[in-house]
Amino acid sequence: MSVNETTPWGRVDETGTVYVTDGGTERAVGQYPDGTAEEALAYFTRKYTELEGQVRLLEQRAKAGAPANDVAKTVTALTAALVEPSAVGDLEALRARVGALTEKVEQLTEEQKAEAAAAVEAAVVERTAIVEAAEALAAKDPQSVQWKQLSASLDELFTRWKDHQQNGPRLPKKQGDELWKRFRAARTTVESNRRAFFAGLDSEHKQARTRKQELVDRAAALAPQGTAGIPAYRRLLDEWKLAGRAGKKIDDALWDQFKAAGDVLYAAKAEVDARENEEFAANLTVKLALLDEAAPLLTATDRVAARRTLTAIQRKWDAAGKVPRDQVKAVEDRLRAIELAVKKLEEEHWNRSDPEKKARSEGLAAQLEQAIAGLEADLAAATAAKDAKRVAEVTEALEARKAWLAAVDR
Repeated sequence: MSVNETTPWGRVDETGTVYVTDGGTERAVGQYPDGTAEEALAYFTRKYTELEGQVRLLEQRAKAGAPANDVAKTVTALTAALVEPSAVGDLEALRARVGALTEKVEQLTEEQKAEAAAAVEAAVVERTAIVEAAEALAAKDPQSVQWKQLSASLDELFTRWKDHQQNGPRLPKKQGDELWKRFRAARTTVESNRRAFFAGLDSEHKQARTRKQELVDRAAALAPQGTAGIPAYRRLLDEWKLAGRAGKKIDDALWDQFKAAGDVLYAAKAEVDARENEEFAANLTVKLALLDEAAPLLTATDRVAARRTLTAIQRKWDAAGKVPRDQVKAVEDRLRAIELAVKKLEEEHWNRSDPEKKARSEGLAAQLEQAIAGLEADLAAATAAKDAKRVAEVTEALEARKAWLAAVDR
């Protein structure tokens, strides 16, 4: 076939040689043995298509922000491949597109360099935050921290550190080393504090265990004393509360022994109380009868008779003896209410018969009676004069004086 019958970029001559027009010059690119002219031209056109596909792919990668170094290497390779390629097509256009990518590489390099610097700066900030958080944990008071929680927090920071180191941007060696030294120092401080704390805690537990074991032995030794040993046991209980902790399991075991020693004493006391309650039950019956006898004194009006009756009941009360422990407060409260009622009756009589108070009341009453007489005369005069305003004023003053006199008389 002739060139006029094929692509404007190439032709095939009578010998089967394929030519391409490149930069206005025709050059041979090869032959396609044992094929037709159309097949020969199509073969070298496909070679061009493959090159154009590589250029297009590189353009897409550059646009997507592929690493500038990778793009630059591919640009170099394609530039070499397009010097005199064995292909038929618009080779000048491909070279121009690859040349444009060279400029894009420079732009990508600058952009990615800036991005890398920003990423490193952000990474330094983030890793510094991890270090500062670890240092804050190391600065906590070992005696007041929750060690389980603190250790978990430090482990979490270390996990973040490793993840950042493996997946984050590489830090400048000097900065990376300095931050790691700080982080490692913080971890070392925490671990030293933890060991020291638990060593001290172990020592305290041993001392507390020794003290509590001694208290258990002393409490057990009180058993032969029975009820009489209870005050001493209570003092031992106060010492127990101040003895400190020996660890939960040991504390629980020692407490069970200490409590068992106390249970022996309180069991003896319960037996004594039971015997006393049975013995004092008759006394309770007597005192309840005395309370019923004294009940009318709550509403008595004769102070002399009330006092006489109450005194007699109080003598019988004292002679009756003790009552069961659980009834003491109830009967004592009832008697106390009756005694207060009689006392109040006497106080009211005294207030009425107090000579000084009576004299003061009589003097004030005389003054009020004199004022009332004067105001009644003024009222009569104002009424006769039909002075309504004066009548109102005098009436108000007169009613006030009469109210005061009534209060004094009471």
